[in-house]
Amino acid sequence: MILRMKMSILHALLLLAPSISAFGSNSVVNMSHYDLMRPDFVAMKSEGIVGVIHEATFPRYATDNRYHERQDAALRAGLLWGAYHFGDATNPITQADHFLNVVAQSRPAIREMPESEGRRSGALLVLDFEKNGHYPGGTMSVGQAVAFVNRIKERTGKYPGLYCSEYRLRQMLYGAGASESQRRTLSNCWLWIANYHFQPRNTAPWDRWDMWQYTGDGKCDLRPRSAYPKSVANIRKAERNIFNGNNAALQSFWRSNAWYP
Repeated sequence: MILRMKMSILHALLLLAPSISAFGSNSVVNMSHYDLMRPDFVAMKSEGIVGVIHEATFPRYATDNRYHERQDAALRAGLLWGAYHFGDATNPITQADHFLNVVAQSRPAIREMPESEGRRSGALLVLDFEKNGHYPGGTMSVGQAVAFVNRIKERTGKYPGLYCSEYRLRQMLYGAGASESQRRTLSNCWLWIANYHFQPRNTAPWDRWDMWQYTGDGKCDLRPRSAYPKSVANIRKAERNIFNGNNAALQSFWRSNAWYP
């Protein structure tokens, strides 16, 4: 009886294990000017963080005033760096150009960085394709998102990542007015999907997600809590992300998709 009970428990743990560990590395943090603390990037790295993606620009044509100083601090701590733009319903070409200009102008001079950090001075680019409920300018449409990512590709040679909640992704890309051609273009972007309640499942037209934001502003319903921490270093309510692969794969992915202005 005891042996059968032990075997049942072992079987249950084996079934549970893939759901906890198969996702990949929990090693990316995203930030913006709404994070008011002075982040301890050295402590982040010591806790296993590999990369930081920070808001660079937002409506209307504003620059995140924390972007440059945090970029320097993160690179000096040995972290990879990324930048995102929060889209709105204004001219998507102008938005893309503003975003790239800010990222390029904020690039640290390689000569000022330690040699090992200089190799990391590229920035992973992302379009934040959320519903816009708190900035001026309205909400970006699918067509505008297509124009934005095409402009990024035209100027950098690479498509940016696309950040979106799982529900909104399905709502926008398969709602009225969205075409197969638009979905095909956006699927050239790598996918960063948000779901604070469940592992993302509906990623069409992508085959899979590349990065999963599982917590933000202290929201996270996933268990066990030890596998899905909501804090990092001195940030109590962090925005944390799991990459769909190990840390070596993450670093390779980051460098191959980053823009080096």
